[in-house]
Amino acid sequence: MEEFVTESLALLTESGADGKGASSLLESYLADLVPDLIGFALSVAGAVLVYVIGGRIIRWLRRVFRKMMARHNVDEGVQQFLDGLAKYMGYFVLILMILGFFGVTAASVVAVLGSAGLTLGLALQGSLSNFAGGVLILLLQPFGVGDYIIEANGGMEGYVQEISVFYTTLLTGDQKTIVIPNGTLSNSSITNISKSGKRRLDIIVDIAYDADLQKAKAVLLAVAEQSAHYLESEPPLVLVRELAESSVKLCVRVWTDPEEYWDEQWELNEQIKLSLDAAGIEIAYPQLDVHVK
Repeated sequence: MEEFVTESLALLTESGADGKGASSLLESYLADLVPDLIGFALSVAGAVLVYVIGGRIIRWLRRVFRKMMARHNVDEGVQQFLDGLAKYMGYFVLILMILGFFGVTAASVVAVLGSAGLTLGLALQGSLSNFAGGVLILLLQPFGVGDYIIEANGGMEGYVQEISVFYTTLLTGDQKTIVIPNGTLSNSSITNISKSGKRRLDIIVDIAYDADLQKAKAVLLAVAEQSAHYLESEPPLVLVRELAESSVKLCVRVWTDPEEYWDEQWELNEQIKLSLDAAGIEIAYPQLDVHVK
């Protein structure tokens, strides 16, 4: 560029800056510019073509990779993690190929990344922590795809939908999607509800002290045994949990599938109220006797 400016000034000096010299300068500028524009346009077209074809190749390779993992019965969470990792690696290679059209070599990119290693490490500290957390989750397997988990720090809970490279996605009972960084999950306590394949449901029922205790237990046990979601291998129980100040606290205990926990709870709550009312047993509530002298 500097040589071009020097030649242009010399040309203007020799021509006396007349119209003929300016015209020659413009023609020379355009003659030098057109090949550069054509070369740049070809580079852009080549980059777009490589991106389109490369993207299709990456998607095809991912499909083949997923089918191969499925044939070998690889855990679904591992499949999702490795598929995401392959996606990022594929597009990284594709970007390096595209940069080559503009004169940027892979060696140059590696050199830049190496020289800026500390800065990049600090900037990507959170992402690297999430990646390491995802690796730990896959190695230790505290939960898998389809499990119902509760995260202790934030109290977030739901069914595990996906374990990706940096995040884990949960689906709540009311169909809300929660995205949690893998680093957070790997550094907090996790309650896996689905691990044992069953979940215990305790419903506390308060009855009055003057109510017939044995009759109340029989009514509650009949309700529990007639429910549709309890496990037959774990018979329901009705226990006296506490003799409280204003009531006798009974506990209706049933075991159910984790997926049917909430349906069982809602059904039992309704049937307990209806059955106790039909049996003439009062459900106690806090009361206060005031004596006026």
